Order: sequence, then C-alpha cells, then structure tokens
Amino acid sequence: MNRIWNETMECMSRDDMRKLQGIRLRKAVERVYNCCEPYRKRMQEKGVEPGDIKSIDDIVKLPFTSKKDLRDYYPFGLLCSPMTDIVRLQASSGTTGKPIVVGYTRGDLDIWGEVGARCFTAYGIQKQDVVQISYGYGLFTGGLGAHCAVETIGGTVLPMSSGNTEKQIMLMHDFGAVGLACTPSYALYLAEALHNSPYPRDEFKLKIGAFGAEPWTEGMRKDLEEKLNIKAYDIYGLTEIIGPGVGYECEFQHGTHLCEDHFYPEIIDPETGEPLPPGQLGELVFSTITKEGMPLLRFRTRDLTSLNYEKCECGRTAVRMGKILGRSDDMLIIRGVNVFPSQVESVICELPQLEPHYLLLVDRVNNLDTFEIQVEVKEEFYSDEVAKMLDIRKRIVHRLQSVLGISPDVRLVEPRSIERSQGKAKRVIDKRKFQ
Repeated sequence: MNRIWNETMECMSRDDMRKLQGIRLRKAVERVYNCCEPYRKRMQEKGVEPGDIKSIDDIVKLPFTSKKDLRDYYPFGLLCSPMTDIVRLQASSGTTGKPIVVGYTRGDLDIWGEVGARCFTAYGIQKQDVVQISYGYGLFTGGLGAHCAVETIGGTVLPMSSGNTEKQIMLMHDFGAVGLACTPSYALYLAEALHNSPYPRDEFKLKIGAFGAEPWTEGMRKDLEEKLNIKAYDIYGLTEIIGPGVGYECEFQHGTHLCEDHFYPEIIDPETGEPLPPGQLGELVFSTITKEGMPLLRFRTRDLTSLNYEKCECGRTAVRMGKILGRSDDMLIIRGVNVFPSQVESVICELPQLEPHYLLLVDRVNNLDTFEIQVEVKEEFYSDEVAKMLDIRKRIVHRLQSVLGISPDVRLVEPRSIERSQGKAKRVIDKRKFQ
C-alpha cells in the first residue's frame, strides 16, 4: 500500500523545495501588499517592498503577524480576496470572546483537502474505507477539515461530530468504520463506551485513529492503541493557518511532517525574534505561501518545538516538526478549545458581585478534561440563601460559556478564601501535566 498521496511535493529535493517556496513567497508578498492595507502599512513601516523578496531566504525581512493582529482587524480586515470570492468562514475563540476569523476561497479549500489527504493517506486510509469524524463541526475547523480530507481521498465520511456516544458506538459498529478522527480525550471516552457496549470488539473494523486539537502524550497514545486496538496518529493544524492538515505523522512516527510547500515553517527565538538553526528549540512561525483568502506571513504560533530536515525512513523529505514541548504564552487547551486565564478574568471583572480573585483547576477524570473555576464572592453579596448564590452562579456560567465556548464548573467561594501571593498570582493548576 502506497502511503504517500503527493510524491512530487512530499519527496521533493531540498534545493527544489526552497526554489518553489521562494517563487510562492514572492507571489504571496505581492498579494498581501497589493490587496491588504494593514500588511502594506506594516511592510512600509519596516521599509520592505515586494521587490525586496527575491528568495525564501528573504523572508526574514518581513514583519511578524500574531493573534493580536487577527483580533485588531476583526472580522475581515486581513482578507486579501473580495467577499464574493470567500466561500467559507471559520473561526476559533479569541482572548476577549471575539473569534479569530479565517476566510477561505474555493482555491483555499482545494489546498485544505489536498494537504488533509496527505495526512490520512500517511495513516493508511484508502478509498474503500469508512472514516468516522467525531471532531466538532461548525466554526471549529476540526470536523470540516477532516471531512474534506477523507472526501479528497475518495473515502466514505461518517460525519458524527462530537457527543451522542451511544450512537457513535452503534454506527461505528454497523457502518464498519476503519478510521476515527477526534480529540484524543474523546477517543479514550469512546474506548470505554465501546468496552461497555453490547458489541464484541472483534466485530469492529476500526484500526486507525487521527487525533489532534489538544496536547497528548506518548502514554495516552499507548493507552488509545491498547484500548481501541488501533494505530494512533497525530494530526497538526491551526485555524489561523488552515486547520487540520498543516502536519501529520507517517508510519514511523519520528516527528510531524509539515506541508512546507504551502506552509513555510521557521523557528525563532521567542524573546528576540531572531531565526534559530535547524534542530534548535524555539517558537514555530508559519507563512501561508499559497493561500488566497487570508494569507498570513510569519505568523507566530507560540508553539515551542524544533525542525528536522533529514530525509525520513518513509521516503519523505518534507521537514519534520518535533513534539511541541509547550507554549510561549499561557494558553490552555481544554476539550479541544483554547482557553486563556485572561478570558476568565475579563468575565469576572464584569460582574459586580465578584472579587477579582479566582483559580482555574484543570484535570482529567475518566479520560475527559474537567474544568473548575473557583471565584470569590464579595462580602456584601455572599449569602446563606441558596437562591441568591445560584443566581450569581447562573450569570457567571452563562457569560463564561459565551466567551470560552465551553461550560466550566463554577464554584463560588467565601471572600478571602483563595490563597494570596506577594509575587505572581497562581491562577492555574493543571493536574494533567502530572499524569
């Protein structure tokens, strides 16, 4: 079985790849300069014009972009195509509750399907296979991204989305799903449900898992493979870049191959912004050198990793990204959703009944993320009357749900009951790190 979807691009020589990247970068720079005023102003401030970009090495002359830029120009300020050419909008949550919006042209969706096909082909999915997509559909890129990848291969999509676990198991069994795409934590939950289902394990055809949207360890991989009797693969993506399909593991799983003919990667020093040599740990930066709707040049991901340019045992020459070791900011990923403590703080400060003292407790119980927020109630509002406290709790839960996109378990506590600090306040206890 050939596990390479696009041999020309995935196995291209390093010299040829750099030439192609240079050609595509020049076109991308001309596009953003001519079609997007914020980019043009940023480049002019840096004293850079499109003619200054002659090869991929000149990328260092360009300014960085960040999530702040996407929030500042919300919703459509960074689009480089007219709305008549934008055929889809997707989004992820931002730190103030406003989503980070990405617009796709028809050409962008074709690219997304193509790079996604590379991923699922590398995992062993073939045209005759049924793949159950249990990522959330909607604005979140996970569901539709995986969906498009399988359709591009010619496989059969089972678009389950997340939840309704009993039905998930029934259709996985009845439809003969060979592949499963979801978050690793939900996959573990499905594994338990499958074990407790009336269906014998040997009646399932499941053998491949494509898991992403949240960090997961090698220990979790082993657990998933044992419980589901599958081979578990990592799929990497960012909404800002395109969604799932930016990178993928091959059968040897010695790093994540990046689709660098579309998404040019750099590693920089997160403090100075200076480029770092291959193999050195730093912050990952991407430039989308073929996107039309909303290209991003030198986008700072805040992911800390390294790059390996050696040819892989699988035959691919595409650069491999090491395991992401952490982030250079304080973002949490809970149930596949990006959560910032500053989002929680902004909600707490909105409500007059609450003190600005809170604690986020994140854990993993029964293979699912738990998310508790303890927050102090001001003395004049703290009461033994259950109805009054429930009303306060209801308000904060509703507001947090709208801002975060997930529902935390809110616990109202007495004034001065959360430990104070004379230095930096400890706002987050993430027990998943120690599991």
